[in-house]
Amino acid sequence: MSFETPLPPYNASDPHATFLNLSCFDLLLIEMVPFAYRLAEQLTVERSGADTQVDEEEQREAAFRRLDGLGYRVGQGLVERFSRDRPRFTDTLDMIKFLCKDIWILVFRKQIDNLKTNHRGVYVLTDHSFRPFARMSMSSPSEALARVQPFLWFPCGIIRGALASMGIEATVQAETAELPGATFQIKTLTTKS
Repeated sequence: MSFETPLPPYNASDPHATFLNLSCFDLLLIEMVPFAYRLAEQLTVERSGADTQVDEEEQREAAFRRLDGLGYRVGQGLVERFSRDRPRFTDTLDMIKFLCKDIWILVFRKQIDNLKTNHRGVYVLTDHSFRPFARMSMSSPSEALARVQPFLWFPCGIIRGALASMGIEATVQAETAELPGATFQIKTLTTKS
């Protein structure tokens, strides 16, 4: 429970609304990636036997699937809860704007800094001070860029889940050119009827 005043959009009439302290959320995000890797390694060893060498690429893929899946479910839940009092979205761009403004504020306490589109189903979301990267530091910038990629998988899942809950199937790719910024590229596949 947080003593901070929650920022909109929250449903003030929801008697079951609870709020999470930001430091707890930061710690959860920090620990999710190592946990996913440990779990992937443990499951691989259990399936293959104790003396089997764990393939690093296989472990990375398993961690990606786990983090993306967790984010997917979180994204679905956020949209289900916070869009129910709104009129139904009719345009894909309106759905992306809802994600950039309302959902991003709920999760990361700020809006996406920049949204670009080619109006053909590709959207690029840029966050110049991505909250999970704000406190990261490494000995060299190249090491930092290599090690932060797994921390983008959970937010990618949140974006995919939120869009899927609104009826848009999409692929999401994330990258970072310099810390603490992050860029998410969304490619919509098809819109469900």
